[in-house]
Amino acid sequence: MKETNPPETQKNVSKTSSEEEVIKTNKSEVEQIVEPIKKNNQNSSTIAISNKGNQSEQKITSIVSIALEEIKKNRDILKEEVKELTERKSQIEKELQSSFIGQSDAIARRLKGFQDYLTGAFQDLAQSAEQLELVVQPVVLKPSPLDETTKTTSDEITEITPAIADTFKPDEELIRNYLDQFLDQPDFYADPWKFRRSLDPKDINLLSDWFFNLGGRGAQPSRGNRSKNVLVTAALISILGELYGDRFQTLVLASQPERLGEWRRGLQDALGLAREDFGPNSGIMLFERGDGLIEKADRLEERDEVPLIIIDAAEKIVDIPILQFPIWLAFAATAEELYEEEDFI
Repeated sequence: MKETNPPETQKNVSKTSSEEEVIKTNKSEVEQIVEPIKKNNQNSSTIAISNKGNQSEQKITSIVSIALEEIKKNRDILKEEVKELTERKSQIEKELQSSFIGQSDAIARRLKGFQDYLTGAFQDLAQSAEQLELVVQPVVLKPSPLDETTKTTSDEITEITPAIADTFKPDEELIRNYLDQFLDQPDFYADPWKFRRSLDPKDINLLSDWFFNLGGRGAQPSRGNRSKNVLVTAALISILGELYGDRFQTLVLASQPERLGEWRRGLQDALGLAREDFGPNSGIMLFERGDGLIEKADRLEERDEVPLIIIDAAEKIVDIPILQFPIWLAFAATAEELYEEEDFI
C-alpha cells in the first residue's frame, strides 16, 4: 500500500520551500543592493587616492614654479649688478687714463723700457771700451790769477809776492816732524782731531810734495782707492789743525752720497770724530755739488777763516772757482780706478 503524506506534512514542505525561495529572493536583492555600494566605495577610494596624488603634484608644481621665479629674479638682479660693475670698471679705467696716477704709471712703463734700452747700450759701450787702449791724460792746471805778481805803474813800485811753494816754508820743521811721527806705530787712543793711524813712505812723499812743492794747492795722484785717499786727507787735516786751529774747516766734494759716506766714515775713524763734527758749523762739511762748496768757502774767507778743499778722485769735472782758493787738494784717479767707479755705480 502506498503511504500517503498527511496534509499537514505537505503544508510544511511547501511552506519550507516557499521560505527558501523568499530567502533566495531577499539574498539576491541584498546582493544587488550591496554590489553597487561596494563598487561606489571602491570608486570613491580610487577617486580619493587620485585626488590626493593630484593635490601633491599641484603642490610640487607650485613650489617648483615659485623657486623658478625666485631664481629668475636673482638672475635678473645679478645681470643688473654685473652690468653696473662693468660700466663702473670702464669708467674707472677712463678716469685712471685721464688722472695723474694713470699718466704716471704709463710714464713709469715708458721709463722702464728706456732704462732697459740704456742698459743694453751701456753694456755694448763697455765692451767696446774694453777693447780700446786707454792713455792716461796728464792733468794740466793753469796758474790762478791770484798767483801772478801785481805791478803798480803809478810809482813804478813792483811788489813781488812769495812763490807758491813758500807758503808753508815757515812751518816746514813742524810739518816734517808730524810727517815723521805718522810713520811710527798708530796711536788709537789719541785725542779727537789727532791722526790715529800710520802712513806709508809713499803717503809721506805725497804730502811733502803737496806742502813744499805745490804750496798747498794742486792735484796729487790717487793712492789707488778711496780709503787710502781718506787716510792721507786725515793726516793733512791733523797737521793743518795744528797750524790754523779753530780758523780752519775742511770741505769735501764728492758727487755721490755713497762716496760721501765713505769719506765720513773714514775721517771719523782716522781722527776719532763723532757725527757732530760733520755739519755746517762743524769742522768738516760734505758736498755733492761744487756751487754749494764755493759759496761756503767764500763765506769762510769773508770771516778770515781758512777752507781746505778736498776733491774726490772720481770727480771728472771741477769748477774753475774752486781752484782759485788758497788751499786745495785734488786726487787724480787712474783710468782703471775711474772704470771701477763706473762699474760700482
